Amino acid sequence: MKAVGFNFKKISIEKLSDKTENIKVNTNIDISEISSVKTNLFKTEEEFLGVKFKYEINYNPNYAKLEFEGNIIVSVDQKKSKEIIKEWENKKIPEEFRIFLFNIILKKANLKALELEDEMNIPLHIPLPSVKKSDKNN
Repeated sequence: MKAVGFNFKKISIEKLSDKTENIKVNTNIDISEISSVKTNLFKTEEEFLGVKFKYEINYNPNYAKLEFEGNIIVSVDQKKSKEIIKEWENKKIPEEFRIFLFNIILKKANLKALELEDEMNIPLHIPLPSVKKSDKNN
């Protein structure tokens, strides 16, 4: 499996309040569609699946909200493609494929979210590495 395409079709950020006390951050990923994609661009044994997703970052209570919607094109072998499409008929996603998708979404969307949060002066939803003074007693 490999991602051969990724794009955002919606990016939204809204700061709803200036009060920063007791903020809790919740995230949610929703896969809304998985479908077979036909293409003549590549001569390969693999098949392509199109995936539509939505990723939300909510700062509660009513502090800020970020939304990302987009598409991913994934190359998978024929057997795996049939299995994924069959599972999706029942709105289920095989665990290996779900983890693969979520990692792609998190990587792309979190990088964009950090940039937007910084621009809007919203606390970052994930901690960044930082340098601290060393303890010389050790």
